[in-house]
Amino acid sequence: MSGDLRSAGSHYTTCQKGCVRLTAGVRSSFSLNERLMKVAIITGGGSGIGKSVALALAKEGYAVSLAGRRQETLDATAEEINSGGGKALAVATDVTDAGSVDNLFARTVEGFERVDVLFNNAGTFGPAALLEDIDPADWRAVADVNLTGPFLCTQAAFRVMKNQDPQGGRIINNGSISSQTPRPNSAPYTATKHAITGLTKSTALDGRKYDIACGQIDIGNATTDMTSKMKQGVLQADLTKKVEPTMSVDNVANAVVYMVSLPLDANVLSMTVMTTKMPFVGRG
Repeated sequence: MSGDLRSAGSHYTTCQKGCVRLTAGVRSSFSLNERLMKVAIITGGGSGIGKSVALALAKEGYAVSLAGRRQETLDATAEEINSGGGKALAVATDVTDAGSVDNLFARTVEGFERVDVLFNNAGTFGPAALLEDIDPADWRAVADVNLTGPFLCTQAAFRVMKNQDPQGGRIINNGSISSQTPRPNSAPYTATKHAITGLTKSTALDGRKYDIACGQIDIGNATTDMTSKMKQGVLQADLTKKVEPTMSVDNVANAVVYMVSLPLDANVLSMTVMTTKMPFVGRG
């Protein structure tokens, strides 16, 4: 395990086979049997797609570590899981900051002893603007959350997954259908989501030697607070505005549950889950 992770405020030892364990005297609120459950970290886990995936994985028996900016939202989701008999931690996290990400993984390993799944879900659209009018600061802010954040979380996941026993794990990136086709006035978001596809493929390749699988789920028009504006109409490629259909976010959660259900010698490298009648396939 890296020195950065060890210095994030938790205490570890590494057994002969490389597994990560709590040192003597460190208290965990979870029993040994509970710590043998599979463990998932979900960024953007307090609301929307992240919350739906967290609830679905908890129902499948996963202990979940919820990361996001708003502690109160994370706490509410964690309480919903814990009160239903599941196990959840809520860790306020800035995914653009390496130290904050290291703290997230350290807290998770301290509580649950390992990490089996990372769902890189946190993201931001950024302001819609004509390409020539985009403020460089807005570009950097979107890139930090949508690309640097998943990179930092993937690095931290590698450091844990390659040293735990059993070795390995699965990383799933939320790519969005914008990783395939842009919407008007969305250059920062579209560019970073295209870049996520490159990160997914590099992670899948570089993770092979550690039994780390990596796949990407591209989501189109799941009903969340971020897509609520679609009910009022959104700008189309021909510059008209149209109301677009949306689908239940539970469809996304079910897809992620399938992806993580596979053994580590099988991988869904890419999956698209979208509203059937949204203007995506074809020419609008």
